[in-house]
Amino acid sequence: MTDKKITVQFCILTFCIAYLVSSVLIVLGQFGYSVHNWVHTIQEFVMNIPFAIYILSPAIASYVVLKKNNKIAGFKEWLTTVFYIKSNIGSYLFVIAGLFLYFLIHILVTKTTKMALPFYNFFLSLPGCLIIGGLEESGWMYILQPKLDKKYGYVLSAILTWIIWTVWHIPLFFIPGTNHGDGLINFWMFSVQLLSFRFFNGALYKISEKGCVFMCVLFHTMYNAASPIFGTMTMTWTGTILANAAITLVSIVTVRIYDRRRRCIKQ
Repeated sequence: MTDKKITVQFCILTFCIAYLVSSVLIVLGQFGYSVHNWVHTIQEFVMNIPFAIYILSPAIASYVVLKKNNKIAGFKEWLTTVFYIKSNIGSYLFVIAGLFLYFLIHILVTKTTKMALPFYNFFLSLPGCLIIGGLEESGWMYILQPKLDKKYGYVLSAILTWIIWTVWHIPLFFIPGTNHGDGLINFWMFSVQLLSFRFFNGALYKISEKGCVFMCVLFHTMYNAASPIFGTMTMTWTGTILANAAITLVSIVTVRIYDRRRRCIKQ
């Protein structure tokens, strides 16, 4: 009952924060307000704070709900769990392999290696992508998907989390200044990508040491940092279907192998 209570509270609080703040941003957009992807002034930084609250809503809800239900002692324990980096080397390699496979397939489909941005932008973007993206997983993978997995299993938990995650993303397509709101991202392609990434994160969580949330934070952060470098080459339907099908298949096979080995060890 506790798991169900925590999961429900997390979802309600996440959506209350996200939809309240995003509604304000959408209304302000009618008066010329827009989010800034690249912040150059203090004023632009301040204007981006509501957007950051929206993106961080899963992280905020995660901390509040876990603290309220006495699952953590305080913010330090929550932060220590989210950034627990001592996982097995295999999970780190799985992150790199997943990113490599995803972008390689897009490169092969589009038959181009021309990058939209210099590669060093990847490293410059990592801190910002940790906050705007990566820390989402401190909610989705600290609470939601693992608890659904416990009740419904790997496949169904990935699908259920995907549905919730997709609905959470919908306001992004109405907020001026975001790539989503400015029409640079196709909603249906984006939804396909979200599904495969839920399967991947679910697999990553399972194979990492003690269900390491940080590995999912790392993958999300690195993907968001790498994605702009590859530009429009990831925007074809052929590449989208093939790349995300490959990620989903690799994830499912990995979990099957992991579960089989674990059963053998127990015997």
